[in-house]
Amino acid sequence: MSPPSPQTVGRTTNEEVRQQNLSAVLQLVHTDGAQSRSAIGTATGLNRSTVTGLVTELIDLGLARETSAAPTGRAGRPSLGVAADDAVVALSVRAEPDAVTVSLVGLGGSVHSRVRHDLAGAPSPRRFAQNTAALVDGMRADIDRHYRLVGAGLAVPGLVDNAGTVMFAPPLGWKREHIATRVETALGMPVTAGNDSSVGAMAEARFGVGRGISNMLYMDGSLNGIGGGLIFDGTLLRGTSGFAGELGHTVVNPGGTKCACGRRGCLEAELHPQRILNLLNRRKLDEDELDIELGVVRDPAVIAEITRQVDVLSIALTNFVNAFAPEVVVLAGYLGVLLATSRERLSNAVRIDPVASESRTVRIERAHMRSHLMQIAPAELAFARLLSDPVACAPPR
Repeated sequence: MSPPSPQTVGRTTNEEVRQQNLSAVLQLVHTDGAQSRSAIGTATGLNRSTVTGLVTELIDLGLARETSAAPTGRAGRPSLGVAADDAVVALSVRAEPDAVTVSLVGLGGSVHSRVRHDLAGAPSPRRFAQNTAALVDGMRADIDRHYRLVGAGLAVPGLVDNAGTVMFAPPLGWKREHIATRVETALGMPVTAGNDSSVGAMAEARFGVGRGISNMLYMDGSLNGIGGGLIFDGTLLRGTSGFAGELGHTVVNPGGTKCACGRRGCLEAELHPQRILNLLNRRKLDEDELDIELGVVRDPAVIAEITRQVDVLSIALTNFVNAFAPEVVVLAGYLGVLLATSRERLSNAVRIDPVASESRTVRIERAHMRSHLMQIAPAELAFARLLSDPVACAPPR
């Protein structure tokens, strides 16, 4: 997802134009890293003097900093670069049935620290807010000493509306819970909540394999289920109340396994890592560990289950490609593991089975950010207002 194009004076005031241009420059260095002033001008279409003024203002606001050098692509002395200031930070909070994780993420993309609290079972909303506050309290001294905090972003495995209310989160057992407000009260700072797969899609589009892709289908899988996110024309598709992307509840086998949503044969019920873990006699493996296990497995029962799940995923992907016509399909988490085991089989299904396949070019890729993705993705929710209006939302120095 590229930064918004700068605007010219027309129906907007000069102040609005400057805000939009500041936003464009800040988003560019946020997503693309350190840039020379000439590169900023090329990317935004702004002239040199305008870029210089905008960069100076962002530095004065404490949102950008000069770096020792930035690549120019030309021989000779390197130019002075401009980067997002990593001292401006957001909290990245992830809710899971077995853990609460909080990461401190800089505006330039650095993960400064990460803490995790393991749980014996899914927490109530009240207990989740308390656990999150306790983790953040342990980080307060370091934050107050070294950083400028803009707020927190919260990723939840469930339906989350635009107001931050969890309508339904089966892995957590939450229904109609105003979780953003509850955590905001506990932390004493602005909190923005979203569906974990949607924020994952947004981050992968900005920082991962989806960079520069206008139309992307993103899907991830874990023990918590399967979710998805859709990038259309460079924008995350939210749908009514923000509920778009619940691809895991697409029925692929009407008479199949009962799903937590109450129906039978949903994709996330038929395509579940627990089936593989049971055959491996393992309780829990992370993505990297499962990669290794399945890379060397020779057990016919495990291989047969992998094949079955890959075939189910092939059917689902074919339907999604027909419906959404993406340029790229990105698979994360457990689905990325399945892709690694059976890339040719899945790629052939995506390439051959869709309607008018001879005129389509659809790539299927594994998410590049792996476990790092959900450390930084929720922070994007907290940075959104700052990136949109740097002057009004810059934290005090």
